[in-house]
This record gives sequence, C-alpha cells and structure tokens, in this order.
Amino acid sequence: MKKTNTKTRTLLEIINDKEIQELLTVDPKSTVIDALTIMAKFKIGALIVLKERKMVGIVSERDYAREIILEGKSSRNTTVEEIMTKKVLTLSAGDKFEKGLEIMTQKRIRHMPVMDGKKLLGMVSQGDLVKEMIGYQKELIKELEAFVYW
Repeated sequence: MKKTNTKTRTLLEIINDKEIQELLTVDPKSTVIDALTIMAKFKIGALIVLKERKMVGIVSERDYAREIILEGKSSRNTTVEEIMTKKVLTLSAGDKFEKGLEIMTQKRIRHMPVMDGKKLLGMVSQGDLVKEMIGYQKELIKELEAFVYW
C-alpha cells in the first residue's frame, strides 16, 4: 500500500514563501492616512502597529471603514492608535493553516500575526491560508488519484 507524502505546512513556512518578506508595520502615532498609504502601496489589508519594537495592535481596512468613514472622522487628523484593534490574537510559527482558518472564521477576523515565542515573525491573512488550503487539497487529490490507479 502506497503511503501519502502530503504534509501540512507550518505558518512559518507559509510566511517564508510570501511575496513580501518585509515586516510591514506602522507607529501608533502615525496618521491613518499614512497607514492607508502603506497598505495601498503593498496591496495589503492590515498592518501591525509597533511601539518601540513591541506589537500594540493591528490596523486594518475594516478599522478604517468602521472608525473613520462611518464615524465621519478625518484620516488625516486621526492617529492609528485611535482606531487600531488593541486586543490582538496571534498564531504560533509551528501552527498549521487549519488552526488559523478556524480561529479567523470563528472570530470573524482576516489577519493574524505569527509569533515565535515573543518574536514577531509576520502576519498571515485569511487569503494566504485559503490559498494554502487549496494547494494542499490539490496535492492530496493527486496522491489519492495515484493511489486509486496504482
């Protein structure tokens, strides 16, 4: 009987394969328009907020929509710390995509930082993890088809 070789990659492996390797962050005292400019430049939906190299939150397009647009505030006069999500859930470097997708779905969030102990490694989006799941399932199907025809 042929055994399957398909393995689920860790979040560290997924981060290491991302197109953007730079850890994209913003200072809490920056204006919201500065954060939006960075997100637009890199075509991403969220930034990690760092204060003195420590993660203090995440700011996302959702935060902008809910706290600036709907509240009638100005993105030029509002700081990131005024709208950022302060209670940040994180994933561990060794976690698999399934865990991230499960948490994101349950909590209705789209971005999660990935940590190695206390060290911030990067961030994964729901899109990153869905892409990983699709790739994993395609490989699994190939292996199962090979097994069936073996």
